[in-house]
Amino acid sequence: MGRLRPETVERADDFSHRMADVAEELDRKRRSRRVVEQMFGAGTSVGANIYEADEAMSRADFAKTLGIVIKELNECRYWLNLAARREWIRPDRLQLLRAEADELKRMFGAMLSRTRRKRSASCGHAAPVNM
Repeated sequence: MGRLRPETVERADDFSHRMADVAEELDRKRRSRRVVEQMFGAGTSVGANIYEADEAMSRADFAKTLGIVIKELNECRYWLNLAARREWIRPDRLQLLRAEADELKRMFGAMLSRTRRKRSASCGHAAPVNM
């Protein structure tokens, strides 16, 4: 049994597929190979790490993996912004992906905060600040 709701996993998976679609489109247009690879890697890492978090062996493992997901979502935003500034991505497509990245980041950030609080409470320590 997973730690996350199936619709949460599916939503992250869908985001990963959309990022991969954009990277493949940029590759077909012969845009920077390095940017394409970075975008593809960051985007698919979101989905891969959510699958990992869903089957985490402990709260600590779950928290660590959610932290990676949040970092990868930040990286996705960077690559999307770079592609937009270079006018490689249509603005409407960018807005949808950025909005989804932001929403996923808020959602997983809230999960991470709750997990850290629960972990601290179970250890008898105060919740860490500014993590």
